[in-house]
Amino acid sequence: MNKMTANTYSKQSGMTLVEIMIAMLIGIFLTGGVLQVFSSSRQTYRVHEATSRMQENGRMALEVLARDIRMADFWGCVSDPSNFVNNLDNTGTGYIDFLTGGVDGTEGASGAPDSLILRGGFDTNLNVQPPYGPQASANIKVPPNNGLEQFDIVFVSDCEAGDIFQITNANPDTAGTVVHNTGVGDPGNYNVTNPGCPGGGNAHCLSKVYGADAKLMATRQITYSIATGSEGQPALFRNGVEFLDGIENLQILYGEDTDAPGLAGSGVANYYVPADQVASMESVVSIRIAVVARSYDDNLTGGVAQDYNLFGTTVTPADNRLRQVYTSTVAVRNRL
Repeated sequence: MNKMTANTYSKQSGMTLVEIMIAMLIGIFLTGGVLQVFSSSRQTYRVHEATSRMQENGRMALEVLARDIRMADFWGCVSDPSNFVNNLDNTGTGYIDFLTGGVDGTEGASGAPDSLILRGGFDTNLNVQPPYGPQASANIKVPPNNGLEQFDIVFVSDCEAGDIFQITNANPDTAGTVVHNTGVGDPGNYNVTNPGCPGGGNAHCLSKVYGADAKLMATRQITYSIATGSEGQPALFRNGVEFLDGIENLQILYGEDTDAPGLAGSGVANYYVPADQVASMESVVSIRIAVVARSYDDNLTGGVAQDYNLFGTTVTPADNRLRQVYTSTVAVRNRL
């Protein structure tokens, strides 16, 4: 019995310490390879995700900007806003000087983001209906269910002249009546020098009585700028409201048509310059925009800052985020 037990023990064997160490070393190499593949795949995924988001943001920014630029300076059948009378109270905080033209902007210092201002009419295109007048201070009748709201800023025009004013009654949509009294809203209406009321005795007059050939249309001013958004990322703002995050910079060049100053011109820009070098915003017939979209995450460029070109200037960022520049040249259709 003892002999059998001894033989059994003699046949048992195990791994030596050297074998265990070799196995551990092989395991470490395999684990390191797996971790390297995982890290590389994760970084590739981060780059692809960031690139996709930048492309989406950049293209969306260009699309919306281009749409608003094309419609800038639209005043119905009156091509020149200088033929309008602005009846808005110029002492109100919400006053907009529409008569300065449909295109404006500011130049950011030392490569800082620019701002772009666009003005004009849009959407509603309502025929003025009887009764007309009889005084220039009378209310204006339009079809009901028109979508108009109290405090909307609108203009009425008959292709020869026009008036800009703010709606003051509470129910223009259902009533089809547009009232333009003083003392209501911001900026409100107040124009004692309007030619429609001799002697300036009625501050809410329009410049004339409009008839069946006149139309009423809403106006708007759109301001584009760059600021820090709600998520701490730079964002494109539209009229002070965050519109699209991940947009770091907005640069604008204005194309001036100088072939026939003061006349129709050729409709083709002779050159493109920043806002502070524009001779006359009235001669701007196209706008060149550049939008810089950046990734949310840092450390995506392999430790090397990614240079990019912005209107001929090389920019070197101070971080390792990805960036893409999207550019487009858009004609101001209503000036061609």
